[in-house]
Amino acid sequence: MLKVGINGYGTIGKRVADAVAAQPDMTVVGVAKTQPNYEAHAAVRRGYPLYAAIPERAPLFSEAGLELAGAVDELVAEADIIVDATPSGIGAENRSLYESHDTPALLQGGESADVADVSFNARANFDAAEDADYARVVSCNTTGLSRVIAPLQEEYGVEKVRATLVRRGGDPGQNTRGPINDILPNPIHVPSHHGPDVKTIFTDLDIDTMGLKVPATLMHVHALNVTLDERVTAAHVQALLEQENRLYVIPEGMGIDGVGKLKNFALDAGRPRGDLWENCIWGESIGVRGRDLYLFQAIHQESDVVPENVDAIRAVMGLEPQDESMRLTDDTLGVGISGDPAGFSQQQVPADD
Repeated sequence: MLKVGINGYGTIGKRVADAVAAQPDMTVVGVAKTQPNYEAHAAVRRGYPLYAAIPERAPLFSEAGLELAGAVDELVAEADIIVDATPSGIGAENRSLYESHDTPALLQGGESADVADVSFNARANFDAAEDADYARVVSCNTTGLSRVIAPLQEEYGVEKVRATLVRRGGDPGQNTRGPINDILPNPIHVPSHHGPDVKTIFTDLDIDTMGLKVPATLMHVHALNVTLDERVTAAHVQALLEQENRLYVIPEGMGIDGVGKLKNFALDAGRPRGDLWENCIWGESIGVRGRDLYLFQAIHQESDVVPENVDAIRAVMGLEPQDESMRLTDDTLGVGISGDPAGFSQQQVPADD
């Protein structure tokens, strides 16, 4: 049983901890928090040993009635691998801690690509992480783009990708983020950082991206234009994408005309925290003009990287090959939607307290 430590128990860390706990070949040996907030209390209720990410703050946990298993360096020493789910920039600072204990680690997409040996997406480059000491699981947007590009490239070849990303201003709990009442080109130059980040997965891909931030918290939306190497029909593309378990092609007639209804769809199906691990592609938006493919997809920024972290653990540690790891991850988490709410896979991961 592989011992996994989670450094950072916030939006991503708590989801990854639950996903790891659901795996038959892994166990969570502890989670590290910087402060004894509600998430720290939730971690203890879930039975995860709690460690102080900042040792000097250990007394604060005792004052809050939380028993600590130790400091973060003890967690790193205990674990076979660490998932660093700390805020952007902190993971890079933590690498020296992991190196001092000779403990491999996963870092998240908020870090620069050069902080790790490889940038990782399970569908696109699983094998590249084999024997890596440090792998970076790319961001929610890069994950979403990579999942679509991979099957298109394999089946048809891709000449050029153009993507406009309409990005949420913040997660639901990020009340300091924005904009509040504005629409911001972000960044105002082209390309946005997303295109170069996708190229850390597909090194030879020709891709341009533009980004906007809007006053919303639910999900991102991508408008994609992909020039393929050959002419195809929209029906053929839709059939191809429907074969991908981590892509949900929303059928016509579902009445899901926006991300708000997508979130309700997930909640009605009993998804933990209302999570959508899959890219959600509007089937009606899939269109082809010559060799140009167009589509809209929604990306749940809080959760789409969660199965990728589980697969990255297996890739780095050499536990399973790509197909078996992805199948096992999807089966244990319940990833995959066949159409209507009754088509959701059985959920294994409990909702947060």
